[in-house]
Order: sequence, then structure tokens, then C-alpha cells
Amino acid sequence: MSQSDSESDSEVSPPSVTRETIHTIDDDSFTAENVCLVTGAGSGIGRALALAAAENGLTVAATDIDEDGLEDTVDRGEEIGVSGPIETIPGDLTNDDDLERIVEQSADLGNVKYLANIAGMQHIDSIEEFPMETYDTMHAIMLRAPLYLSKLCIPHFRETEDGRGCVGNMGSVHGHYVTSDKVAYNVSKFGLRGLTQSIAAEGDGEIRSFSVSTGYVKTPLVTNQLEDTAEQRGISVDEVIQDVMLGQSRVKEMMEPVDVANLFLLGFSDLGRHLDGGDLLFDGGMTLTYE
Repeated sequence: MSQSDSESDSEVSPPSVTRETIHTIDDDSFTAENVCLVTGAGSGIGRALALAAAENGLTVAATDIDEDGLEDTVDRGEEIGVSGPIETIPGDLTNDDDLERIVEQSADLGNVKYLANIAGMQHIDSIEEFPMETYDTMHAIMLRAPLYLSKLCIPHFRETEDGRGCVGNMGSVHGHYVTSDKVAYNVSKFGLRGLTQSIAAEGDGEIRSFSVSTGYVKTPLVTNQLEDTAEQRGISVDEVIQDVMLGQSRVKEMMEPVDVANLFLLGFSDLGRHLDGGDLLFDGGMTLTYE
């Protein structure tokens, strides 16, 4: 392995969450009686958020199609000694019966008060070549499932003692502007901003929603698209990292999954009570600055 390869790997290798990197927030609603449902909890940002929510005292309903990944999340929670329980609910976000079961089983754990729509996938292809079956799968996981889970969770929010709840959606800079060859991802992230604002419009300040839009984060999703992006653009993997992922960013480092997880906890907490329909754009200056 060359020095350049080693540096590239270190820039995008998904790091493990430690207890020290999780921010804790003093919030009366962050108790074991209240449940935070997290999708995509088997890896990346979803795993980090499951750990961060548990460390903040919430009961976490962790769902993913990857059962081994979910168990690894639980194991990591035990290793670092998070304060709250992480309960696994395997499921397929493209299956409505599974979505209904996931919410039902989450409600069995306590008061469903927070929903974090994190799960995502990526496919690199031009519009002309983009396979529609892949588009349909991505749409189902990244846009339809968040809508249906929100629809199912909102009645549970209303049944809590204070009648409040919050939906947090994993956005992206690709919900603000787009890069080529990612049409399904781009459409889904723009759509999530519409879902976020729709929930806020109907929630009367009691049912809140927000999205978190980041640049490239050190997750398996990012790692797995490096070679495809390099091939599509005819450049090296190192050039993808330096020129595509970090090229327009003013902050020349990628966020870590736990950085994003901490933002979700901020949004869920009372500190975020005026964050309703808004988007937290943490992109290192990628989209709103220019030379």
C-alpha cells in the first residue's frame, strides 16, 4: 500500500464511536421510558446515533435489515457502557408489514417520542443508464419509508404525556445542490426536506421535525462509492476524496458519524425546540461559499 493509499484510507475509514465523543444533554425527556426509533442502526450514522441516544438515557429501538450489524451495534454499546438500552428490531424498510411491525415493537418498549430516519444507500450511474429497479429501491428506503414511519409514529407522539414528539431526517448537501450520476440519491434527499417541512406544517409546534444535511461523512456508504465514482469520472480514488468530496469544502476534513449523531440529539432535545421544519447544514462551507 502506498503512502497516498494509506492517507486515503484514514480519511474515509469509518471510526468507532467512543463514549467520550458522545455529547450528553440534560433533558427531562431523555429517559428510559421514552423511545428513539433509529433506522439504519446497523452501521455508520445510524449506529452512532443509536449509541448516542442510549448514552443520553433513551431506550433505543434499533432497526436495520442487517441483523449482524445490529448485534455489532449492541456489542459496541456494551463495550463502551452506554447508559440506556439498545433493543434490536430487524426489518426491511421496503416492506410495509415490516414498517408497521417495527413501530409496534418500538411502542412495546415505551413511549415512542423520537424517530430518526437514517437508513440510506447509494448507486452511481448517469440518468440515461440508471436502473429503475434500483431507483425504486432507493426511493422506498430513503423517502417512502421515512414518510410511512412518520405517519405511524405521529399518533404515538400524541399519546405521550406532553403530546410531543420529533422526527429527525438524515439529509445531505445533495438536498441543496446535486452532483452528477446520483439522481436517485439527489431526488430522495430533496424529497426528505419536503417531508420535514410537511411534518412541521401539520405539527403545530408539538410534533416537530428537522433534517441534518452534511457533506461527506466517514461511513460505509461513502467508502463503498469511492471506486464507482472514480471509475465513472475517470479519476483516481484519491482524486475523488480530495477533489470531489472535499474539493469545494472550506473545512478539509470529513465529519465522523458521531458528529452527526450529536446533532440529532441536539435537535431532539429542548435546545432544539425552535428547530421545526429547518435543516441543519453542516457541510464545511461546501454549498454556500465560492471562490
